[in-house]
Amino acid sequence: MTQENGDRPTAALASRHLCTVEFEVGGGLIAIGASPFGEQRLGYVTGGRFFGPRINGIVLPGGGNWSRAGRLEGAASVGTFDARAVWQTDDGELIYLSYTGRSIIPDDVRATFADPAIPDADPSRYYLRIAPVFETASAKYGWLNGILAVGVGERTDFGVRHVIHEVL
Repeated sequence: MTQENGDRPTAALASRHLCTVEFEVGGGLIAIGASPFGEQRLGYVTGGRFFGPRINGIVLPGGGNWSRAGRLEGAASVGTFDARAVWQTDDGELIYLSYTGRSIIPDDVRATFADPAIPDADPSRYYLRIAPVFETASAKYGWLNGILAVGVGERTDFGVRHVIHEVL
């Protein structure tokens, strides 16, 4: 890095709320097991909805999240996401969504996730972040093809909820 580049101010990172999506994960998680690459699981998306200031609709069944889990030092698990879904807007347009992400969940919180009788854990006690991208043939929603988004997630009794922000 030259001195000239070092003196330039860095661009500020800004965002605005794009939407909130609630993924229904029917049937729970399918534990594929621990391979040499980590503990693999699949969560099948059975439906859901998304809503925001510029985009609203339903999550079509058939998507899923292929997650992989491992361990951090201490009493927490770490995970990665490889998720895909198709959204249908209220006006009938289709949007393909894919995302990666990370989670860090302390063992005591993970134990509550496994028992449906225990109320949902406070989202401030765990870390669930995603980086979605969108693809659509829709002229109306074509602006989605050019954005990167980030989201903060939380486990719910029906699956997962992500509050997604467009990075400006």
